[in-house]
Amino acid sequence: MLEGPDLVAAALEAHAEVEALYVDRDRWGESPTVDLVTRAAARGVAVYGLAPEVVRLAAQSTTPQPVLATVRFVAGDLAATRLDGLVVVLHDVQDPGNAGTVIRSAEAAGAGAVILTGHSVDPYNPKTLRATTGAIFRLPVIVADIEDVLARLRRDHVPSWATVVRGGQDPLAADLRGANAIVIGSEAAGLDASLVERCDGRLTITMAAGESLNAGVAASLIAFVARWQSQGQIDASAPPSLERHD
Repeated sequence: MLEGPDLVAAALEAHAEVEALYVDRDRWGESPTVDLVTRAAARGVAVYGLAPEVVRLAAQSTTPQPVLATVRFVAGDLAATRLDGLVVVLHDVQDPGNAGTVIRSAEAAGAGAVILTGHSVDPYNPKTLRATTGAIFRLPVIVADIEDVLARLRRDHVPSWATVVRGGQDPLAADLRGANAIVIGSEAAGLDASLVERCDGRLTITMAAGESLNAGVAASLIAFVARWQSQGQIDASAPPSLERHD
């Protein structure tokens, strides 16, 4: 379920399979509700007017929006997705706001895909959806097993970078141009040591103070470093030697 004009508009613009639109009948004539109803009806989407109290019961947000929609999602397929450019792998990231922020930032930075593994939050969690601000309709978002992801990266010769609190290479000094995968761990514990060892390299964001950044901020920073390097705005150093830890 989508809540609010912005998410519904993003779904319509991306030609997602919108099954039905539900509108607070007391706010039917408001803008941009009128435009969404017109666009949905033109595509043959069923539109229903609901009593305000029904909208409040159906909505997940504290302040209900006047427009809701149900959309059929097609799960992303790891085997069918090209892993070119930057790939962001979220492993055991359970905060829906963080996951949504990563998806939004990954799209903004031009990443190729976001992959959720382990016990990560459902990318279609209502809070995650809202945090993506519609990016989830435009960027491949895949749920997969971490073993399958690592195997695919190795098969396609895509370097994998584990993000660690200390002891890793500064992202500014690493060569993140082209195909690369960054692996972000859970908010509480980060990445398991065994998973870190199986990645090709390690990245640590240098900070002036503090222990660590949350998953959403860390992934966003690295994603934009990769973008700026690819655009030549940051001179990447000589490609580091990636020692494999098999």
